[in-house]
Amino acid sequence: MHFVYVIECNDGSLYTGYTTDVERRVAEHDAGEGAKYTRGRTPVELVHVEEFDSKSAAMSREDEIKQ
Repeated sequence: MHFVYVIECNDGSLYTGYTTDVERRVAEHDAGEGAKYTRGRTPVELVHVEEFDSKSAAMSREDEIKQ
């Protein structure tokens, strides 16, 4: 499965990403090992997840959210 997720950073900003393992990816962000954007904004909290059957559908939705 493929997922689009939204996390809230400690400064109140939101970050949207794609992954195949939400729990692992959020833990990476929380440990400061995720995206450059979230590294200085820990801790993070998962606030939204959407599941997709294909990577392309998930990536399209990620782009839609970011717009």
